[in-house]
Amino acid sequence: MSASAGGPSRSRHDAAHWDARYADLVRPWPAEPSSTVTGAVVGLPPGRALDLATGTGRHALWLTASGWQVTAVDFSAVGVAQGQARSREVDWVVADIHTWAPEAAYDLVLVAYVQLGVEGLQRTGRWLAPGGHLVVVGHALRNLTEGVHGPRDPAFLHTEQDLRRGAEGLEVVRLEEVRRPDPGGTAYELLLVARAGDPRPKVAP
Repeated sequence: MSASAGGPSRSRHDAAHWDARYADLVRPWPAEPSSTVTGAVVGLPPGRALDLATGTGRHALWLTASGWQVTAVDFSAVGVAQGQARSREVDWVVADIHTWAPEAAYDLVLVAYVQLGVEGLQRTGRWLAPGGHLVVVGHALRNLTEGVHGPRDPAFLHTEQDLRRGAEGLEVVRLEEVRRPDPGGTAYELLLVARAGDPRPKVAP
């Protein structure tokens, strides 16, 4: 959830910035997972999952409760510590997702509310096991002028074109705008679900 972790304006939003934000207990971060995320993942068979830029771990915790074996990565030690305090079942990792790399493949890679850019998404897609899914959720560029909440910098917003390019080499299962109701109005989000191919040869009937 560290929305700009290592993103386009990296120098403005480093680990210290997010440590301070997560340490601010006056405005606690949401504990419940995004309905856009849960709606995209709920039908997938549980396996090994990777939650990138996990923040305080709201999606990692939901995935664990849903039967997934979860690795959650964020460069904010404060955010990760808050997640650890809620569950020891998650494999928590303090690291910059732009330089960190996994040692194994995953059945699910979740990129929720963090802008990795086209090359970053292509990189994460290579971490999928055969048949695994890449799920990307973030605020759409449209949200800047018509929606509520979310980044105010266009560099941290998604477009369908960039998400499709980021899924290069994968099968795009879903790529659509999602309107998420919010007490302050409507948040316009983009959802990408892409699947890694299965290299096993098909058996002729």
